[in-house]
Amino acid sequence: MILRLVELAVLAGLVLRFLTGQWPWERWPWIMAGLGDGGEARRRERQARVLLGVRPAAPREEIIDAHRRLIAQVHPDRGGTSDAVFEANAARDLLLERLGPKNLG
Repeated sequence: MILRLVELAVLAGLVLRFLTGQWPWERWPWIMAGLGDGGEARRRERQARVLLGVRPAAPREEIIDAHRRLIAQVHPDRGGTSDAVFEANAARDLLLERLGPKNLG
C-alpha cells in the first residue's frame, strides 16, 4: 500500500515536470520548506507574518504595503535601526518567496 503511494507520488512529480518544466519543489517551494527542519521554516514564516502584520493568505500587494508601512516606522532616518530594516526586508522576501517566483520581482 505505501509502496503504491510512493510510486504514485513519483509518477505525479514526473508528470508535473513534463507538463510544466519544473519539479514540484521548484513550482511550490513551501512543499519542501517544512521537511527536514522540524518546522523551522513554518516558525520563520509565522514570525515574518507577525512582524509585518499580515494574514496567512495575504497576497503580494498586502505584503508590499505592510512592508512599506513598517519601513516608514523603523527606518534609521526616523529613529529606527538598520537591523530593524534588515528584519523587515527579510520578512518581506520570505513571504514573497512563499508565494512563488513570479511574485519576487
